Amino acid sequence: MAEHLRVARLYMLLLAIFTVGRWLQGAVLKTPYDRGHHVFSIVILTTLSAVYYGAFCRRWRGYRLGQAVVLGLLLGFMSQVVIFLATFVSYALDVDTYFRAPRALNVELPIPMADAMLRRTGGLVVNSINTGIAGALGWAMGKLLPEDGRRP
Repeated sequence: MAEHLRVARLYMLLLAIFTVGRWLQGAVLKTPYDRGHHVFSIVILTTLSAVYYGAFCRRWRGYRLGQAVVLGLLLGFMSQVVIFLATFVSYALDVDTYFRAPRALNVELPIPMADAMLRRTGGLVVNSINTGIAGALGWAMGKLLPEDGRRP
């Protein structure tokens, strides 16, 4: 696990930047969710990162399929924990952020904190699994990369 965490350091930096960006867009800049949610999408960042990490780690670090899946699961789990905690803090401090926007919670109207946290718990499981699958897909695509990391 320590190896995966070491490899994922750049991802963790990007995750922090995206989290702060989402927080600022909603709470400070007051950008409507529909106009700005895609700018710092943590789910898209995580999915694409799992694909790239799976591919690059296969080719240049010699990862096997299981290792790429575990790395993808780890990236997804870290992201979902961040989303879960950001949602919790948004509700606890009563701050209007993108993390508690109804659309982000797949509902039409604002919901109570308990309901939001239950939804986030489901996301913690489902989205982590989805990111593991993305890591596997990236691993499969990693065969296309040159072995030594140079141009073909």
